[in-house]
Amino acid sequence: MLVAAAVCPCPPLLVPEVAAGAAPELDAARAACADALGVLAASRPDLLVVVGPAAQDGAGSHPQGAVGGFGGFGVDLEVRLGPAGGDGARERALPPSLAVAAWLLDRTDWAAAPVRGLGVEERLAGERCARAGRELAEAAERVALLVMGDGSACRTLKAPGYLDGRAVDFDAAAARALGAADTTALLALDEQAAYELKVAGRAPWQVLAGAAQGAGLGGTLLYEEAPYGVGYFVAAWS
Repeated sequence: MLVAAAVCPCPPLLVPEVAAGAAPELDAARAACADALGVLAASRPDLLVVVGPAAQDGAGSHPQGAVGGFGGFGVDLEVRLGPAGGDGARERALPPSLAVAAWLLDRTDWAAAPVRGLGVEERLAGERCARAGRELAEAAERVALLVMGDGSACRTLKAPGYLDGRAVDFDAAAARALGAADTTALLALDEQAAYELKVAGRAPWQVLAGAAQGAGLGGTLLYEEAPYGVGYFVAAWS
């Protein structure tokens, strides 16, 4: 069953080497992520599953030890998902969201439980997301999730998706649901609106909602900002 979850944003800019001179701008987000991962470690899980958005070639399962990097962002930095894994760990690269998660885990010296990853396609239907979450919750006696995903990328004129007047309200609803561990509200997020608003976190959040149904977890919102016109949230469920 699910015993804890951490929700973190997944921009490669979280990695200081990628952000370069702008790195201090996300120091508060990095600190909140570290606090959320501390909640996961304290839950004494038997398994940690990292869930994040992925393109089709990065969707599906990624084993412990899978490798990713940030070469596509101009930085020669390789990361590994947990300790070195067995066969298949280098068969395909981690998608960027799981590479950011791998960096976060390494930064906090994660050693509390074995790790594996799950890339989730952006357009995966909410019902299928919830089903995947329920399956994850049954993967071990005590399961923790690290859920990567951003809110709308349409919060300002200079945002990656330009300005959309719906973005603030959508992100506010998502933030309330994440902070309250409200699985019903997360599953009710509008899939089409999320796609139009470039919400990378919608599908991973709905995987979390499926995993947490009936688990009786409470939530705390640790961070909520929109630097660069993109909604970033950090939450801890336990």
